[in-house]
Amino acid sequence: MRLPPLSLYVHIPWCVRKCPYCDFNSHEVTPGTHVTTRHAIGSEPAGNHVPEAEYVDQLERDLRSQLPWVQGRRLGSIFFGGGTPSLFSPVAIGRILDLAEALIGFQDGIEITLEANPGTFEQAKFAGYHSAGINRLSIGVQSFDPLQLQNLGRIHTGPEAEVAATQARAAGFSNINIDLMHGLPGQTEADALKDLQRAVELGVEHISWYQLTIEPNTAFYSAPPVTPGSAQIAAIQRAGRAYLGDAGYARYEVSAYGRAGRASRHNLNYWSFADYIGVGAGAHGKFTLPDIGQIIRTQRTRTPRDYLSLGLSTGSGDGGEAFPLPKTSPVAMAELPVEFLMNALRLEGGVEVETFSAYTGLPLAVLEREWRSLRAMELVEPLGPRITTSQFGYDYIDEILQRFLPRD
Repeated sequence: MRLPPLSLYVHIPWCVRKCPYCDFNSHEVTPGTHVTTRHAIGSEPAGNHVPEAEYVDQLERDLRSQLPWVQGRRLGSIFFGGGTPSLFSPVAIGRILDLAEALIGFQDGIEITLEANPGTFEQAKFAGYHSAGINRLSIGVQSFDPLQLQNLGRIHTGPEAEVAATQARAAGFSNINIDLMHGLPGQTEADALKDLQRAVELGVEHISWYQLTIEPNTAFYSAPPVTPGSAQIAAIQRAGRAYLGDAGYARYEVSAYGRAGRASRHNLNYWSFADYIGVGAGAHGKFTLPDIGQIIRTQRTRTPRDYLSLGLSTGSGDGGEAFPLPKTSPVAMAELPVEFLMNALRLEGGVEVETFSAYTGLPLAVLEREWRSLRAMELVEPLGPRITTSQFGYDYIDEILQRFLPRD
């Protein structure tokens, strides 16, 4: 077992409005001024205030607490997700980046992504984010169609989304992603292609194009919309993949398409079973511990109030209690094959075969019996030089993974 590359995920949990399809850890705030004045740690800010300064202080403590798991590595990518990270000021984002660089260090050419809403409030800060060190902007468009934006509970318009991409370019960003969804209520193949066409015409380097799914604990789960049937979804996906391929966007992951050299380094880190630090309310992480032959997963408490309360003094009077480690759970040896494959097989072309043993500590032989059976069904390619599905099998990843689930 050897140490894989390392990334950092920073979770900003607030958003202006909770979208009905969203099952991420996000919490609504009333839109307005974002204060940096201090509140009592653990208290909720009143009205339209987001406790930006206090939250950044906690992120620093959070990051410092996890430094022993860094094990001498530098960061290859950073991703600010949410919620809506663009609610935070460029000054706050810059402070987080300065801390990460000082405490851990950056690899040459590090990719630093920030998710942003297309609204005019966020657009005004694009240049500041670029100056702070963000070099990749991910704009949450979802659709350019006004009816679909209404269906999805989005608070921007199609023209605002177009302007956002233009403004991002003017602010200096040379690496821009647009998020789009398909399989929306009443959506036709022509509708889906129109969304893709508008994104392509904006000249962005990367498009994340994923199917609307109805997740538990969402408004859509309680009152599900009528979405296209499976045959219509399949037709939309075939047409969209062909269109994006013809437009110069290579599919490298189930729902990710990039121009040459523009695949997201952060995405690739996740799907190749590498490590990542997670800081912020509800953030997850993964660490490899070669000295004890173990992989652990971490998770922080989800609610902003609880997160802001971490590390309070328990009565010693100095207010300097050690910041607690996140909740950790080891990945059981029996679960490692499926854990590895559920990531690696999402990549078009998979991963190099040697990474399986290098990152799990298991011999390749643990995959071979089931792999031969799957190969006979033409669902996978031979086991080496890469671990990958066949072109046919790429649409049946869930069925492939079933073969590797631990059995009692």
